[in-house]
Amino acid sequence: MSSSTQNVRIARRGLSLPVNYFAVALGTGALGAAWRTGASKGMAPGWVGESILAFNAVVWLVLVAVLVHAVVKYRAWVRSFWEHPARTCFFSLIPATTAQVGASLYPYAEAPALTLVTLGAVGQLYFATHRIAGTWRGGYAPEAASPVLYLPTVATNFATATAMGFVGWHDMAMLFFGAGLISWFSIEAVILSRLRTLTPLPRGERGVIGIQMAPPFVGGNAYLAANGGTVDWFFLVLTGYGILQLIFLMRLLPWALEGGFSMSMWGFSFGMASMAASGIRLVSVGSLGLVAPALTVIGTAFLVFLWLGTLYLAVKGRLLVRPS
Repeated sequence: MSSSTQNVRIARRGLSLPVNYFAVALGTGALGAAWRTGASKGMAPGWVGESILAFNAVVWLVLVAVLVHAVVKYRAWVRSFWEHPARTCFFSLIPATTAQVGASLYPYAEAPALTLVTLGAVGQLYFATHRIAGTWRGGYAPEAASPVLYLPTVATNFATATAMGFVGWHDMAMLFFGAGLISWFSIEAVILSRLRTLTPLPRGERGVIGIQMAPPFVGGNAYLAANGGTVDWFFLVLTGYGILQLIFLMRLLPWALEGGFSMSMWGFSFGMASMAASGIRLVSVGSLGLVAPALTVIGTAFLVFLWLGTLYLAVKGRLLVRPS
């Protein structure tokens, strides 16, 4: 019996978490960072953001432990994600959340925090080299160009820029922000063309369309982290595009939920949490009137919805999946 066949047979006897579940840590960590900023602006008690960040650190550690276990026990299953033209993009969430957790740890343990931020930055660059540069040789399937394609070079560079800005590396943060910004501009038309002209995303996976609102809001917060927190016209431009994406996605929300709540809905999380952070920044400078607090309320409420949906799946025994 070949080792890969044996791996698959062993996998069928157990349960695990797929790598795309790292989106839970990405979105929750972004919400914690938003409310840490809110506390610094006198808009919330300090324990709110710190509690979310501490909880997210536990979530991230659990996900890392489960991933290591899966690599050891369900190697063929993990390899199937790595080799899939679209699902492989979710591996970029691992270094992105590593940098994010590092930034959240920075006020408490500087050396470990900087180590995690550096590991996250190096890791995401390595994965982008594997995933994106590899597609330049041709043969890439157009159907694979779903919104998950933003993850390896857009979301990760913005997440790294934000983390570097939080630890005080502003020049490096601007470099990573620029990498994410131009990458976003270069691939958005490809993704929108796929969504408009090819077969619809399958039920159960439609939540990934929520990633569409991440680039403007996540990018906007990365820009603020890099420039020292100055809300200017460019940040407002990004916020405006983010609000447009929000309106579009609320129109499509019933369609995304047509097959019921699934973990793919966490595709909305990074954008929604970053939108909440954008609202906090705008409120702090008295910009956009009632629009600013609305962004924070909607973004925070959506993360609560995602966690309630996740708990529902756990109660129903549908959170863990059987590797195959």
